[in-house]
Amino acid sequence: MNDSEQKKSNGFYLICILLLMVLLAILTYMWSTKRTELNNCSNENLLLKSDMEGMNQMLEGYVGNISSDLKKDFKNMLATYDKLIAKDASKADSLNKQKTEIQMLLGKLEANKKLSASQLYRFKKENETLRGIMRSYVMQIDSLNTLNYGLSKNLEEKTNKLNETSLERDEYKKEVEEKTEQVKKGSKLKAYSFQSEALRMKINNTTEVTDKAKKTIQIRSSFTISENSLTSSGRKLVYLQITDPNGTILHSRGNNTVETESGSVLYSDKKEIDYQNQSIDLSIYYDLQGETIIKGNYKVKIICDGGIIGTDGFTLK
Repeated sequence: MNDSEQKKSNGFYLICILLLMVLLAILTYMWSTKRTELNNCSNENLLLKSDMEGMNQMLEGYVGNISSDLKKDFKNMLATYDKLIAKDASKADSLNKQKTEIQMLLGKLEANKKLSASQLYRFKKENETLRGIMRSYVMQIDSLNTLNYGLSKNLEEKTNKLNETSLERDEYKKEVEEKTEQVKKGSKLKAYSFQSEALRMKINNTTEVTDKAKKTIQIRSSFTISENSLTSSGRKLVYLQITDPNGTILHSRGNNTVETESGSVLYSDKKEIDYQNQSIDLSIYYDLQGETIIKGNYKVKIICDGGIIGTDGFTLK
């Protein structure tokens, strides 16, 4: 290598060294600047921590009061939720969920004896959030209770009105039944002016009254049926029932029965009349047809329209 080439090579190395030195100087300056900024940040952080500790010490009593108030507030909310559950059991699941969250926060408050202002602030914000949720539930349940009260009151009024209507209906029904019974009683025919007696056969084939049982061939009951404008007019069957001293009803055929208010009974004989709501006299005969009857007291009943309208009796020796 000649001198000219040697000089060029040395010049190149010199330029590189100079560039490296400038770059090193720049890096050194930047590192120094950042280090200064880091030290400043560290100092500011220490200062802020110191200020925060001082502030916490200054607010220690105040923070303690807030903590106590929050605990009391959380406990009051728990009591309110219990009342809400009692009012509306259908929302018990969601209400109990809110209670669990409140109990968890209350547990954290009671576990931490010393709280910073920032921690307390977070608790206070959560308290406000939960209180807002609780108010919403209170409004919902109160609205439902108001609606239920209105419905219950309306139902009570309707029930009372229904009871009053039922009572009036029962009174009208009773009155109608009483009137019907009065009409029924008033429309019932009556038999009176009785003359019930035994008859014997005379030699000339005519009959006459007798009091001897062994001579009796017929029994006759004569009476008057009353006038009555309330009962129905037209053809009616009047039944004669004779009961001997042994309690046996005299009857010629086994199918001689009539339906009465007391059920189906035997009758001795019957007669059809044309009743036109005026009093009518009639006689009904029972023919013994060779039957022998006994001595003693005999009872007579007259039956019409399913009821007994008159009674009588006679005695045979």
